[in-house]
Amino acid sequence: MIRIGIAGYGNIGRGVEAAVTNAPDMEIAAVFTRRDPSSVSTVTNAKVMTYDDMDSMKDNVDVMIICAGSATDLPWMSPEIAGKFNIVDSFDNHTKIPEHFKNVDEAAKAAGTAGVISCGWDPGYFSISRLYAEATLPEGASYTFWGRGVSQGHSDAVRRIEGVADARQYTVPVEEALDRVRSGEHPEFTKREMHLREVYVVAEEGADKAKIEEAIKTMPDYFEPYDTTVHFISQEEMAAEHMGLPHGGKVIRSGNTGLEGEFNNTVEFGLDLDSNPYFTGSILAAAARAIYRLSEEGKTGAFTMFDIPPAYLYAGSHDDLLAHML
Repeated sequence: MIRIGIAGYGNIGRGVEAAVTNAPDMEIAAVFTRRDPSSVSTVTNAKVMTYDDMDSMKDNVDVMIICAGSATDLPWMSPEIAGKFNIVDSFDNHTKIPEHFKNVDEAAKAAGTAGVISCGWDPGYFSISRLYAEATLPEGASYTFWGRGVSQGHSDAVRRIEGVADARQYTVPVEEALDRVRSGEHPEFTKREMHLREVYVVAEEGADKAKIEEAIKTMPDYFEPYDTTVHFISQEEMAAEHMGLPHGGKVIRSGNTGLEGEFNNTVEFGLDLDSNPYFTGSILAAAARAIYRLSEEGKTGAFTMFDIPPAYLYAGSHDDLLAHML
């Protein structure tokens, strides 16, 4: 059995816990938290330890799955933990992935460990889809549409606005843009032309709703470049209709084949997720299996989903793959 440590226990940590529990070749060694362990109750009653006690488990954990945020936690946690354990993380700041890869690679090679970074559905699954599609159709254009789904980062940004008691933000693809790409066009879109923002807000009693709406719609980067609709609802409606974390999206590439590009082709890969963190947790668990196998072969350093043989993600044998999936 591959012994899994879970560093951090939020939504993704619970998703990893479920995935590992259901895997035939894995078990949870411990959950590590920066909170008081007595305040953390796991779904499977897994052992909970402090982050500072992690070193004591070096001989009892094969892979540490780090379930923390990309903004402030993973940039230091992943290299630090890779200096002691094989790791998996879901670092998703696309512009900083090369820097993060370098930092983890250096730490892991120095320690003789291995780690896969930026592992989730985007980056991760969608990254592989883009690679396969662009390698097959080098003459063409690629498009990524996200949603309809809850953006946790955007929702948090709205909750920080004065007068907001609670909020959920949905990213929604523009159907007209989807239709144009699927038809074989190669349009150049602005952000506004590809996605909409829908925001559901519970305002504090007496709050200026017009001021809140203006603050949302003019927020740089998050909402200003998009057509944004704001709905004010009650806390009861929020609890009844918007407490889940669904998400998904599509990677589409249209391109030409033939000596003179006379044949049009479209490749589409899509996800429709009831729970973003639980699906992400399942990908992290599969990646943990792969990095364990690479480590057993003596590989060290950082890897991405591009570098992992697909067969290493699968719990079954190579013979099973040949018989049932090829």
